[in-house]
Amino acid sequence: MAQKYYLTTAIAYTSAKPHIGNTYEIVLADAIARFKRMQGYDVCFQTGTDEHGEKIQLKAEAAGITPQQHVDGVAGEIKRIWDLMNTTYDRFIRTTDPMHEKKIQKIFKKLYDQGDIYKSEYEGMYCTPCESFFTESQLVDGKCPDCGREVHPAKEEAYFFKLSKYAKKLEEHIENHPEFIWPPARKNEMINNFIKPGLQDLCVSRTSFNWGIPVDFDPGHVVYVWIDALSNYITFAGYDPDGNHSEEYKHYWPADMHLIGKDIVRFHTIYWPCILMALGEPLPKQVFGHPWLIMSDGKMSKSKGNVLYADDLVDLFGVDAVRYFVLHEIPYASDGIISYELMMERINADLANILGNLVNRTVSMTNKYFGGEIRCAGTETALDKELKTIALETADKVEAHMDAVHIADAIDDIFTLLRRANKYVDETEPWILGKPDGDHVRLATVLYNLLECIRIAAALLKPFMPETAEKIFAQIGVGDQSLSDAKEFGKAGSQVGKPEILFARIDIPKKMEEIKAANEAKAMKAETSKKEEKTEGIATIGIDDFAKVALRAAKILSCEPLPKSDKLLVMKIDNGQGEKQGLSGIAQY
Repeated sequence: MAQKYYLTTAIAYTSAKPHIGNTYEIVLADAIARFKRMQGYDVCFQTGTDEHGEKIQLKAEAAGITPQQHVDGVAGEIKRIWDLMNTTYDRFIRTTDPMHEKKIQKIFKKLYDQGDIYKSEYEGMYCTPCESFFTESQLVDGKCPDCGREVHPAKEEAYFFKLSKYAKKLEEHIENHPEFIWPPARKNEMINNFIKPGLQDLCVSRTSFNWGIPVDFDPGHVVYVWIDALSNYITFAGYDPDGNHSEEYKHYWPADMHLIGKDIVRFHTIYWPCILMALGEPLPKQVFGHPWLIMSDGKMSKSKGNVLYADDLVDLFGVDAVRYFVLHEIPYASDGIISYELMMERINADLANILGNLVNRTVSMTNKYFGGEIRCAGTETALDKELKTIALETADKVEAHMDAVHIADAIDDIFTLLRRANKYVDETEPWILGKPDGDHVRLATVLYNLLECIRIAAALLKPFMPETAEKIFAQIGVGDQSLSDAKEFGKAGSQVGKPEILFARIDIPKKMEEIKAANEAKAMKAETSKKEEKTEGIATIGIDDFAKVALRAAKILSCEPLPKSDKLLVMKIDNGQGEKQGLSGIAQY
């Protein structure tokens, strides 16, 4: 039986459409999952959406729709983008799934019954975007330590999880399992900044909003995100709070890797392990906190107007070019930078010049000189042996880097081979060998060696650029290639296909003008659409009726809330003809 590998991403919050920085994580996870399958693992790759919380309730209310309608729309958009990026997840979960909700209620009750959850009152500084309470000492310059936004005092009755009870056990686990938090810098941060100063018990229910899973034995409370969202990793795998776990759960749990952003490492390496300890379940083998993909002027933000979306980039450059960029440009443990210019420079230098040009001219020369026939290699020279050695070493290098989650380095290994193959073309000069009086036997050897290097490189590119790999296989006349195929030299096909451009060079100044014009047109369209939106509850009239309207300026003397009403204000005004009183339904604005 194949060794199992259970890989999860953080579940995307359904507040809004994910940008390319959010999308990076699912592409990274997909590359890992695809490579693990190439290694022969039995992979279960889970992703999905986190759909409860105050922020979602407020967004839905502002849009005049139900929270369920809101999350249905955003979850559909997230899944569309994950599919657009050609990701091969095995399960896309949603926390509004009735099965998950029932299990969360059981988990909450189990923890309560065994004394790990208790009822109390919370008072502190609350960050609405993060939906988190903080003490004054935890704030940074008086603001939220996670997102840097404003906080406000809040107080409410809540249930708490005894995080402090498991602090010592957690610290021992982290020390005894050095691979548990990765990269190591994240581990040091968790121990020194959070565990050693002392863990406070964790608020796990809320009463100030109702868009969440109800605490079934105390209806005024909803289960908070820490138990609801984090438990998705076990509920959808078949965990049963009553102990009747599915065979799938017994097979796949514990997870081999929780792949998450560096900003939520604390939740996954402190809160989540303690919850699992309380449930008596094994802890995940590794939590990997990856860095961010940011703009040159900092983290992507709608308020900054510097947000890039995956589908827009795909429209401009194609799926595999976007996948290549985000996987290659983020180093192992530090943030990567993205911009239109950087993407185009990388496409031109790596994908068009190094990869595309090598494939195109090799296939073209095989067609030109041998009618597309792939002829066997002849006597090897020292140059041939050097190239062959590099080719045969590449798969092991890629495998070592992938096992260490050094994704960009693994891609560099492949492009080292492609660069050497391009140099080999210059050194052997096949266009001279192909002349009527040239050495055609030598030419056959050169082209054979080039096709083998291309085949090995394409096989290893499959996890990162799957569509491109398939196109290359078709052009060089081979079927799908495995990892073991990439470790052998001498598995070429018999006939190449038609040469096709994999990646065209981009005229960067011209493309930037096109992008600028398109973005300006999109912004104008959005502004026009916004102006044309009809305000709910207000009728419109034509110009003839408007001409009949008598407009008069008035002075507002007072404006007070109408008792027992959330929407109405009582206004006293003086319109020049005496004082009048009226009601206005604008309180919520």
